[in-house]
Amino acid sequence: MTLSLAGRCERTGQFGVVISSSSPAVAARCAFVRAGVGAACSQNITDPRLGPRLLDLIEGGETAEHAMARIVREEPLIAFRQLTCIDASGGAGSHSGERTLGVHSTVHGRDAVAAGNILSSPGVPAAMVAAFERDPELDLGERLLAALRAGIEAGGEAGPVHSAGMLIAWDVPWPVTDLRVDWSTSPIEDLANVWYVWQPQMADYRRRALEPETAPSYGVPGER
Repeated sequence: MTLSLAGRCERTGQFGVVISSSSPAVAARCAFVRAGVGAACSQNITDPRLGPRLLDLIEGGETAEHAMARIVREEPLIAFRQLTCIDASGGAGSHSGERTLGVHSTVHGRDAVAAGNILSSPGVPAAMVAAFERDPELDLGERLLAALRAGIEAGGEAGPVHSAGMLIAWDVPWPVTDLRVDWSTSPIEDLANVWYVWQPQMADYRRRALEPETAPSYGVPGER
């Protein structure tokens, strides 16, 4: 019930995930990023514990590929899980268990890995990776949105999607972007609209945390 892409920006060192599903609040359960470490997705019959476990292993020195192999080896219910992850060198790992639902596939690309289940076509993740790779000079958020739109245009899920989200980690311990559309008839466009509001302010909010005395004002009524 989900299509996703985890990616890395080689130019900035940012990591990101973009994800959409027919289920509600998909980004709250399935998408994970960690500054300086990587990004991961845990989907299909979701276990939200597995994304952080993958990132813990990568942070501990494992490559994405080796971290995935270890989870696959150790997780007793792995047949139900579809997982992806990417590490700080752009290496990727993926797994689709034998009980992954419907039409499903995973595709690795340069600094990206995409996956989906209950898809209209197995080519959806490949379309997402191709869109992500197209222009590495773009802002990571723009590349993630392009990937998600390409996945939908390639057929997306077998049914309509209702939720979407984007996470981006940069150089601070919290996600500098954490955007969600938890239930909508147009979640992709709604997510894009939130991104276009957020993107020009993203660096300012980071600076307000680190350097509040020199950060730009909010410019809102009542501010002093």
